[in-house]
Amino acid sequence: MEEDTDFRIRFSSLCFITDHVGFRGTIKSSPSDFVVIEIDEQGELVNKASDKPVYKVTKVLPEPNNLAKKAKVDLQILSFEETSNQEVSTLAGSSSDDHNFVPCSEKEDTIKDRTYKGEEESVDVLGSLLGEKTNELLNQFACDIKEKWDSKTELTGPPPEFSLGRILDKNQRATLHSAIRQKFPFLITVGKNCEIVVRPNLEYKELCHLVSEEEAFDFFKYLDAKKENSKFTFKPDTNKEHRKAVHHFVNKKFGNLVETKSFPELSDSADNPNVVITVRFRVKAHKHWKRSLLECQGRKDTYTAFTLRKENLEMFEAVGFLAVKLGVIPSDFSYAGLKDKKAITYQAMVVRKVTPERLKNIEKEVEKKRMNVFNIRPVEDSLRLGQLKGNHFDIVIRNLKNQINDSANLRERILEAIENVKNKGFVNYYGPQRFGMGRKVHTDQIGLTLLKSETVKAVKLFFTPEDLDDPVNRAKKYFLQTEDAKGTLSLMPEFKVRERALLDSLHRFGVTEEGCIQAWFSFPHSMRIFYVHAYSSKIWNEAVSYRLATYGSRVVEGDLVCLDEDADNEQLPSSKVHLVTEEEESANTYAIHQVVLPVLGYNIQYPKNKVGQWYQEVLSRDGLQTCKFKIPTLKLNVPGCYRKILKHPCNLSYQLMEDHGIDVKKEGSHIDEATLSLLISFDLDASCYATVCLREIMKHDF
Repeated sequence: MEEDTDFRIRFSSLCFITDHVGFRGTIKSSPSDFVVIEIDEQGELVNKASDKPVYKVTKVLPEPNNLAKKAKVDLQILSFEETSNQEVSTLAGSSSDDHNFVPCSEKEDTIKDRTYKGEEESVDVLGSLLGEKTNELLNQFACDIKEKWDSKTELTGPPPEFSLGRILDKNQRATLHSAIRQKFPFLITVGKNCEIVVRPNLEYKELCHLVSEEEAFDFFKYLDAKKENSKFTFKPDTNKEHRKAVHHFVNKKFGNLVETKSFPELSDSADNPNVVITVRFRVKAHKHWKRSLLECQGRKDTYTAFTLRKENLEMFEAVGFLAVKLGVIPSDFSYAGLKDKKAITYQAMVVRKVTPERLKNIEKEVEKKRMNVFNIRPVEDSLRLGQLKGNHFDIVIRNLKNQINDSANLRERILEAIENVKNKGFVNYYGPQRFGMGRKVHTDQIGLTLLKSETVKAVKLFFTPEDLDDPVNRAKKYFLQTEDAKGTLSLMPEFKVRERALLDSLHRFGVTEEGCIQAWFSFPHSMRIFYVHAYSSKIWNEAVSYRLATYGSRVVEGDLVCLDEDADNEQLPSSKVHLVTEEEESANTYAIHQVVLPVLGYNIQYPKNKVGQWYQEVLSRDGLQTCKFKIPTLKLNVPGCYRKILKHPCNLSYQLMEDHGIDVKKEGSHIDEATLSLLISFDLDASCYATVCLREIMKHDF
């Protein structure tokens, strides 16, 4: 394997947006020189003592008018990343591409005629929770779907989707899911990250080819109601082949939930009997699958939030240690973002199936591992990646010196650099820690092989050793030579949580294509997707460098710009991204800080200029011309996103210090430069890197 002689080469070739000279210095001389404190969604530092559940899901439903404003027709396909991260109706499917929702009073009357007494409550729920405007749009969407199906027009392309916006309260989401499917059985509801999206139900349409629409309507209502000991009966049928087709459909689609049986009607003649098909819930499946709102409230998982402080410890190692001590698995922990290893970091976490009392009981043991857990409190739900406002950094840069061949006053150089970046910002690259610190293999290389479904190669890349003679690298070398997972497991140190998890699975399933697929599932979803994101991040870094080298700070035709100044760094919806026209370029309508570039995925658009062509050439270079950014075997889907190419540090302050901690005098330029250190503090948005900001300030690659 060809060796990457120095991972820093990748970053020394990146661009700068500012033109000052900069200075040299050393960061991360010790973990205490690099302190990272997460800023939660309320703008509070998570290391502060708190008695309130900061991440508790609100019980207050958003005002109906606000919900109505968020309602939209969104044709983009949703990301089906992992079943555990979604609320998906099990009756899924759709096929339509129309997205013009127009009033259809006649169809509304047809739907209303089928609103039985049992549904009146659902209708009332929709009206009260959604608000008049959103409820009206939902009805129009339902009417439009029915109209197209009734016209028997065959449609192609992505299915239409209607978003109800984000509903923060979990119980209210459950109520809306049920109410919509009860009122409109020909629709399904999909939930992700608190958003509910409505789509056509393909199984409903398919069943309508076999039975009457009235029967299909009632059958799907029966399935969704999940009433214990209940049964559903189709209309009498004398055609044996037709009954067989109905049996086959129900058992193929829902056989894990229900069973079907045929019974002759007693009054019919023996020569040509009428037979009815009866559907019942399977007892075991029903008990497992049926969850009314009241049952969910009674059986709710326990969630405990806490702040984790760790020092010089990789996050996955910290989570693995906590999981062992608490008797849970690493995937029971959720967090808003990953944090540096060589640092002191504070971050919010939530653990499932653990009470606050149980977590408090291991506080002393945790301290031995250079960790602390505090702000322990019960909450109602887990955290998701990106659920933070940003991070606060307190950083000490030691051994400050001028750049080589620069004889200017050092203090003036430092002041010039900080003010320049404070005003102009920095190129928003992904930092080197995104790609791992190995010299031979980086996380993005593993991500590329996973995108190409080369799972065996990905495993071998994961176990590629560095040129170091230590227990970890000796174990990795042994594995590549022998593929003996059991023997390697005995050599791998206990603290290498990820390596041992992978080896344990390989020992059970074998180092085959199927075995390696199973082995990757020993990692939680957030860790599997991390490698794929690393590849997307590497390409984004290269794209920004190409964009700035090609067009500089001008905003040109075909650029993508963000229309929402307050949008999060990587949470830009497509509706907020605009393609710059020739007229807008001539009029200088937009500024460089508004330009965004896509992070690879299936749900993004590319710039319509040389940068867009560059993306296509890179995908071809890496063998991803036909990649859909979905890996079904690993349950990984990458929708992509947009990222601003420039960012600014906020709340920036600094102080020049002598190493023993005394303020350097402001007057006089004759300072012993070797003794100078810089204490700098600032806030960055989520998914921005302090090392990248420092690189722009210092004009120095670490």
